[in-house]
Amino acid sequence: MIQILNVNASDIGGGAARAAYRIHRSLVVHGQAHGLHSQMRVISGLSGDPTVFSGPPAGQNAVWRRLQPRLSLQSRRGFHTGNPTLHSTAWPGTGLGRELQQRHGDGLTDLVHLHWLGDGTLSIEEIGHLKLPLVWTLHDQWAFCGAEHYTTPPGPGETASCDERFALGYTPASRPSHESGPDVNRRTWERKSRAWRRPIQIICPSQWLADCARRSALMGSWPVSVIPYPIDLATWAPLDQRQARGLLQLPPDQPLVLFGAMGGTADPRKGADLLLEALQILQSQVADTPLAKLELVVFGQSRPAQPPDLGFPIHYAGRLHDDISLRLLYAAADVMVVPSRQEAFGQTASEAHACGTPVVAFRTGGLVDIVDDRITGALAEPFDPASLAASIRWVLEDSQRRRQLGFAARERAERLWNPQRIAGQYAEVYQQALDGP
Repeated sequence: MIQILNVNASDIGGGAARAAYRIHRSLVVHGQAHGLHSQMRVISGLSGDPTVFSGPPAGQNAVWRRLQPRLSLQSRRGFHTGNPTLHSTAWPGTGLGRELQQRHGDGLTDLVHLHWLGDGTLSIEEIGHLKLPLVWTLHDQWAFCGAEHYTTPPGPGETASCDERFALGYTPASRPSHESGPDVNRRTWERKSRAWRRPIQIICPSQWLADCARRSALMGSWPVSVIPYPIDLATWAPLDQRQARGLLQLPPDQPLVLFGAMGGTADPRKGADLLLEALQILQSQVADTPLAKLELVVFGQSRPAQPPDLGFPIHYAGRLHDDISLRLLYAAADVMVVPSRQEAFGQTASEAHACGTPVVAFRTGGLVDIVDDRITGALAEPFDPASLAASIRWVLEDSQRRRQLGFAARERAERLWNPQRIAGQYAEVYQQALDGP
């Protein structure tokens, strides 16, 4: 039995953590058929799963535990950027690298499967010092970028990010004008370039992220494969819409549009501003049609002090901490809108599809791998609010077509993202890593 250890900052605390945990659970349930035994090592454990063990790295003393995050913050001192995404320098070391190497020496781990790391999990140098078979699933762009987890989001009028430093090798001339102070992104990229001499088997959940990795100056020659995130098709499954609306106290007959984002509408990557523009356009177009009764449901944030006036009622579901409530929301909605500017995969879209709900998104990023245009939903032109409005209207205006989109969405989830299939794909990559140099 091959011992697999999945390493992530957390097990279920955030979208990347949920994705890593779903991969781990797929291996727990279906890995034995491929001779795999999976465990998960995290710093912050929240699931209570006995196959997950958490806590600070073995041997890390209390003084270093307090000092390490302060030094990490110091490494970004004086750095200013217009890119709102999280930045991680992954410095200094935590001691987890020694723990992983010791587990390998003791025969407890045959292969380490890295996921989302960030600050406080493994340093860049610790990753480079690991002398055991490695596989790394990327959940954002950090691994081949500098300190930023995503490149600068596309601005107004742009159809894609113009930030290409990851492909250019972080030359001084490529530094964007919105940055000042020490070039932390270049400094972090150079540390990766020095430390990571041995190519690692890279897995990306979407073709878009894989294409970025292949174009990158850092990982362009590394082996890159695409394996989508799995989804538990029993947990995420269709429910009766009227019953779901009744349980959530949502209107029984009005068209409902669902939008959700981790952190609510504050993250510009999630495109809430584009959705609001699209709904304003839609409101002016459907004044004398049944869609004039459309209502919006937002999860991921509570009702703000001054909610926007769209001409449509808005229901705020707040932050949801359990799958059942979210499944009810997907079932209650007529369409899920994911207007992201950047998305490595888009788990809310795949969850909605598994629940039989059509999805509207922009034709960009990992969402292209989820939504089959005009088959399971609709893809709008990036990042055009008028096109997004037209796509939402196209899904909503024909109830029979909407039901067919929902049936096709569920079928797509069953075919592409079932955990047994994903476990088999990972088993093949693990074997390649074990057989490699």
